[in-house]
Amino acid sequence: MKKAAAALFAAALMLPAAPAMTAEWEDVLAEAEGQTVYFNAWGGSTAINDYIAWAAGEAEERFGIDVRHVKIGDAAETVSRVLAEKTAGRDSGGTVDLIWINGENFAAMKENGLLGAPFVARLPNFAYVDTEAKPTTLIDFTVPTEGLEAPWGMAQLVFMYDTADVAEPPRTIGTFVDWAEAHPGRFTYPAPPAFHGTTFLKQALISLTPDPSVLQHPVSEADFETVTAPLWEFLDALHPHLWRDGETFPADGPRLVQLLNDGEIDIAFTFNPGEASAAIADGLLPETVRTYVLEGGTIGNTHFVAIPFNANARAGAMVFANFLLSPEAQLRKEDPAIWGDPTVLAMELLPPEDAAAFEALPRGVATLTSDELGRTLPEPHPSWTEAIEREWRRRYAR
Repeated sequence: MKKAAAALFAAALMLPAAPAMTAEWEDVLAEAEGQTVYFNAWGGSTAINDYIAWAAGEAEERFGIDVRHVKIGDAAETVSRVLAEKTAGRDSGGTVDLIWINGENFAAMKENGLLGAPFVARLPNFAYVDTEAKPTTLIDFTVPTEGLEAPWGMAQLVFMYDTADVAEPPRTIGTFVDWAEAHPGRFTYPAPPAFHGTTFLKQALISLTPDPSVLQHPVSEADFETVTAPLWEFLDALHPHLWRDGETFPADGPRLVQLLNDGEIDIAFTFNPGEASAAIADGLLPETVRTYVLEGGTIGNTHFVAIPFNANARAGAMVFANFLLSPEAQLRKEDPAIWGDPTVLAMELLPPEDAAAFEALPRGVATLTSDELGRTLPEPHPSWTEAIEREWRRRYAR
C-alpha cells in the first residue's frame, strides 16, 4: 500500500497546487524566504511528527523557509507562553510563529488579544476549503474564526474495538455502564485535561443532557450543577467497572490505543477516523480492529494553525500555513499509511486531477465512509471545557 501511495504522491507533484498567485502573495513569498518558523505542535504521535517533518522539508526546498517543529504536550502551554510575552511587553520577536490549536485554546488566544491581524483570506489555497459543507472551518467550538486561524484538518470521534474479542460494542453512551459491568476492566478513558479524555466527557454530556443546545452558550449562562448532573451520575456508575477499577487512567490518546493493542482493554477511541487504519498498517493494532460511531452521532470539529500577534516570522508562517492547505499536502495527510487525517478541502473546488487523486486514496480497512460516520455533533462552547475538567479533577483525581 505504501508503494502505491508513493506513486500516487509522485503523480500529484505534477498537479496544479494552488490558484493563481497575486502580486501581494508574491511579496509574502519574498519576505518569507530565509525566515525560521517555530511551529508549536503536539509531538505525541510518530506519524504526525513524520508528516510535519516532510512538510517542513518541502517548505525549505520550495520556499527557502526553515520550519522547526517545537514538540509540545498541550497547546495550552504555548498559549500561556505567548500570554506571558504579551504581559512582559514583548510585542515583536516572539518565540512562537505558528501554533496548532482549536477550541478552548483558540478562544483563549482570541479573548486575550494574542492573535495578530486576520491572515487566512490572503492564503491562495484557502480558496479550496469547503466552508459550506464543513462550517467548522469557520467556527471553532462556537467561536467565529474571523480569519485568525487557518483550517488544517477535520476530526470526528470514533470508537475502536477488536472484532476478534468483542461481538457487539456499546452503541450509545447510556449502554456503556451495562457493557462495562458485564466486561469489568475492559474500558477506560484518558484523564482530563488530556484532549481525548475531555472529549469523551463532552460526548457523554451531549448525549445525556436533555437539551444539548444549552451547551452552545457560555457556561456562565447555564446552571452548571443541574446541566452536568447526568454526567457525574453516569461516571459514578461507570468508574468501578473501568480498567484498574477506575483508580487510575491512561495519560493520553496514544496510551489508550496502546492498551487496546496490548489486549488490556477492548474498546478505545480516537478523534481521527483514519487512525485505526494507519495503526494497523504500521503494526500497532491487530488487523481485526474496526471503528464505529455512536447512535445519534459523535462530536466533530476542525483543527487549525494560527499565528500569534508577536510572531517573529509572520510571512514564513503564512507561507507554511498555505502549503499545509495545498491539495498535495492535504492529499498526503489524508492517506491512512501516512496520517489518515481528513481533508478540509472541497473536491468540487479542486482541479479534476487533484479531486481524482483524493478519490484514488486507499480508505483503510478500519476507516468508515462519510455515510457511515453519520451525523457530526457540534462542540460545546469552549467555556464548558475548563469547567468540566475542573469538576472532574475535584471528583475523581487521585
